Amino acid sequence: MKRLWNTLGLTLFMMLAWLPAAFADEAANAAATPTIDTGDTAFVLVSAALVMLMTPGLALFYGGMVRTKNVLSTIMQSFFILGLISVQWALWGYSLSFGPDINHFIGGLDWVGLAGVGQDPNPDYAATIPHFAFMAFQGMFAVITAALITGAFAERMKFTAFAVFSLIWATIVYAPVAHWVWGVGGWMRDLGVLDFAGGTVVHILSGVSGLVVALVIGKRRGYGSEVMLPHHLPMTVIGASLLWFGWFGFNAGSALGANGLAASAFVTTHIAAAAATVSWVITEWLYHGKPTILGAASGCVAGLVAITPAAGFVTPLAAIVIGLVGGILCFLAVAVLKAKVGYDDALDAFGVHGLGGTWGALATGLFASKAVNSAGADGLFYGNPEQLTTQLIGVLVSWVFAAAMTFIILKVLGVFLKLRADETQEIEGLDVTEHGERGYAYQDLVSGSPIGLQASIVSEPVVKTSLAPSK
Repeated sequence: MKRLWNTLGLTLFMMLAWLPAAFADEAANAAATPTIDTGDTAFVLVSAALVMLMTPGLALFYGGMVRTKNVLSTIMQSFFILGLISVQWALWGYSLSFGPDINHFIGGLDWVGLAGVGQDPNPDYAATIPHFAFMAFQGMFAVITAALITGAFAERMKFTAFAVFSLIWATIVYAPVAHWVWGVGGWMRDLGVLDFAGGTVVHILSGVSGLVVALVIGKRRGYGSEVMLPHHLPMTVIGASLLWFGWFGFNAGSALGANGLAASAFVTTHIAAAAATVSWVITEWLYHGKPTILGAASGCVAGLVAITPAAGFVTPLAAIVIGLVGGILCFLAVAVLKAKVGYDDALDAFGVHGLGGTWGALATGLFASKAVNSAGADGLFYGNPEQLTTQLIGVLVSWVFAAAMTFIILKVLGVFLKLRADETQEIEGLDVTEHGERGYAYQDLVSGSPIGLQASIVSEPVVKTSLAPSK
């Protein structure tokens, strides 16, 4: 009996001795396994919704700046892209952008149709949120990037050509560069190019591509000889306000978690937009003699564009500088450069997004600090001039790739489709000729201008009255 108790005691002792090691192994395995954080997940999903709202906001921003006869066709382009590119993203766009790397150039087809993308996290991109959440968030970026281009060729591109071009462009221009910069194995990411939320991927690509489209299809009929004023500035201001609001999801959401970095990106985003609003308006005031609400709306967007690549890498003071310079630079591009060169970038997609995104990407190489984001790098002003060189490489390659590929797409597409509306369609307006609709009830079908109410009102006899006493 004594021997039995000794054996049992020894066994119990060995079990107790192994318990700490067993629990340690279990804890280590739990730590190594990606775990969904509900706060991070909620934050990223809300951020994705905010970025989605930016595309209808962009539709209003652009829609108010065109002439009455083209307001619906302009809004339609952004709204249709929301549907078209969302489907493309789910079917093959996400896989090409973020799928398993092929030679540092493109993602594989492993995730076509969202195969392998589900409710569990993907630790390569975001270890605390479902893979679905990351995919949806990035998909909203692809949507608005394609929509931004439409501002350059507003009021003159046929809808069929626009739709096919957008689909092809998102596949062979956006997807590769998104993989280069953000995808695991992408060569720009490995090189060290910093782009927190899309200065290179979103704004340079859309702005440069928009300029190429504008040059290839030519100027609007009457450009330079007819007055082409925005028809509804309140609509444009509403659109700009929605863009400013949604941009918090765009930039802060790119932290991919509800954390300090998200708060930092939120702050830098807002104050850069505010600074650019001020600098654009003051520059315009000095240049033209009057401050305008269109200038204020354009300035806020310029600041948002400029801070986008730097939002998660710079301090608030640096963000103010980036915004101030961005507002001045983009105003000069819109008011001076476009007039001197003579290209018809109808709604200034290139002047604001192409050049604003370029400034932002280079400014990241100047002001980035590892004290803000340890996963980033120090810039020139923090003792690392190589980072500015790296940013310049990313900018130059993005410019060349966007310009060359957009030109090729248009030339090939032009063989099969008519790219531009004909003269009659432009005179009557694309709302009626392309979509069979009018934006306003009292609108002349030929000129697109509001019908004078006096022409439709039957004159009534005027009854004269007097306060003087009758005789």
